[in-house]
Amino acid sequence: MRLTKFSDYALRVLLYAASCDGRRLVTIEDTATLYGISRAHLKKVVRLLIREGYLEGMRGRTGGFRLALPPERINIGRVLRSTEPDFEMVECFSAENACRLSRPCRLPRLINEGLAAMIAVFDAHTLADILVEPRHFVGEPLLPLPRRGPSLPPSGGDG
Repeated sequence: MRLTKFSDYALRVLLYAASCDGRRLVTIEDTATLYGISRAHLKKVVRLLIREGYLEGMRGRTGGFRLALPPERINIGRVLRSTEPDFEMVECFSAENACRLSRPCRLPRLINEGLAAMIAVFDAHTLADILVEPRHFVGEPLLPLPRRGPSLPPSGGDG
């Protein structure tokens, strides 16, 4: 399971805006520099977050954006539903499905169950639950996340 970069960037924008606590406007330029990502891509992300009511934007030379809601009212699951184009994890979920096993296959039900569990976790949390201390944005570099997920125990019941 993987979220799009768009969703990743949206969560990063919200985290950075929350770290400023409305004391100052955040700019796309500052955000792009902080995260080392494209300004053009961030503009699209910020526009969607403004349209969805998570951010409020101010135009002009001294403009920028800030949270439109307190972090406690920004639900992570709702943000992801706004930023993900779909949750089609396998071909049979799409309109262009050409799989010959779709009718008798039990895999989509299992995948839907897993997806529902994943979304339920996001639905149970708000931006306030994942806030990062402002000093991590300014004084200290953010630690890179591991490239791989946690290692799973081998299957087979040898525990």
